Amino acid sequence: MKIYQKEIVLKKAYPRGFHLITQEIISNLEEIKNINAGICHIFLMHTSASLCINENADPNVRRDFLNFTNRLVPENESYYTHILEGSDDMPAHIKSSLYGNFLTLPIKNGSLHLGIWQGIYLCEHRDFSSNRHIFITIIGN
Repeated sequence: MKIYQKEIVLKKAYPRGFHLITQEIISNLEEIKNINAGICHIFLMHTSASLCINENADPNVRRDFLNFTNRLVPENESYYTHILEGSDDMPAHIKSSLYGNFLTLPIKNGSLHLGIWQGIYLCEHRDFSSNRHIFITIIGN
């Protein structure tokens, strides 16, 4: 059994939206080549962004996700009391909780075993985010 752990920082601060980060994750996982069968746990260390898996080809899917999510959890509602960091802050926390902050993916023959149309999204819920930190654990044989 092999176990690898590392923290990576995404190369840039992304604007609000749903962004494919699959290649950025993979490019930081040299250790995965040593695993024939296992799992990769990807944990986003933030409360105002999230991770998910979805369509990796058509950018309209990412735009539709953003539009739907912003309608589902609107800003500037009178019932929000956590407002010190701006009108997008509390909605960002709610959105993060809805999508989640981690993914667990299978590893097969030294690479992530994603479906042909699947990609890893960073779901950025703030207008002005900082660089996002991700902690990755790889376990396998």
